[in-house]
Amino acid sequence: MPGRFSIILPIRNGGEYAKLCVNSILNQTIRDFNLIVLDNASTDGALQWIQSLNDNRIIIFSSQKSLSIEENWSRIKTVPKNEFMTMIGHDDILKPFYLEEMDKLINLHPDAGLFQTHYSYIDKDGKITRKCLPMDEVQKSYEFLACQMNGTIDSTGTGYMMCSADFDKLGGMPVNYPNLIFSDYELWIKLSKNSYKATAQRECFEYREHMSVSRATNGEQYEAAFGQYVHFLSTLRNEEHFAEVIARYGHKMLLYFCESLSHRVLKTPVNKRKIRVKDVVKNFHVYADLLIPGQSFQPMGIPGIRYASWLDQSVLTRNTFNFINKFRH
Repeated sequence: MPGRFSIILPIRNGGEYAKLCVNSILNQTIRDFNLIVLDNASTDGALQWIQSLNDNRIIIFSSQKSLSIEENWSRIKTVPKNEFMTMIGHDDILKPFYLEEMDKLINLHPDAGLFQTHYSYIDKDGKITRKCLPMDEVQKSYEFLACQMNGTIDSTGTGYMMCSADFDKLGGMPVNYPNLIFSDYELWIKLSKNSYKATAQRECFEYREHMSVSRATNGEQYEAAFGQYVHFLSTLRNEEHFAEVIARYGHKMLLYFCESLSHRVLKTPVNKRKIRVKDVVKNFHVYADLLIPGQSFQPMGIPGIRYASWLDQSVLTRNTFNFINKFRH
């Protein structure tokens, strides 16, 4: 397969956003790439539109049946790819110089295991809402984890570049995460674990927030995905540097997500979940024992968690909360 880069686009009914995304890919200043489309039984004409482009850089792998997001993304490891690969959401946009900047970055840091650029967040209309938080040019995987635990880094599934052989060797995307939430975090840590992540300072892509899977995922699934991530992090506790990072920042991360997920579960209709906020708190005690054993963990001391637990006790309090929340927005 000719070319240095593969851009991989898993898609299902991307509509007009997919057209913007595909056009941004095909308009790269570097032509040394192919676009691998993993179509998930689209029914909105997106596949037919891509086919009509008649561009020999596009390779399409169609599915005859509807797949889950985990099943579709798991196909990435099975398809032939060029030396380096990146994955993109169907509503995100690459700047024309994305591959050009990545090519420079790879040549500048040939020993890195993961590559990234700075980027902007956009809304449904393509308007920039904010820029990503600044990142160092060189970052070890345990430094990435420390920033993630402290909330001092932004990270999305789009924009990262990696060696295809390294991706395949790791088994591809960890698809044991519901809706792949936190799946990419595990992958980025693994890819940079034996080397480092190199980041270009130039803003080279736009990430569309309003359609992100993480925003659409309900509280129960999100909590289950977080639990999976905690179990992965617990396997790093005996490794140099990671142990120090987890011991120092694990408590802060657990409290942050306990409050965040308590509110997300509270907002999820009862008929779409099997857990209550009190179950989230109980699970987080288990996560604390697993991740930061011996440290005191008292989530009910946080007002936001305590109030969420109280509000989730009855239909009346839940309905009152949801009414006020809708009125506020």
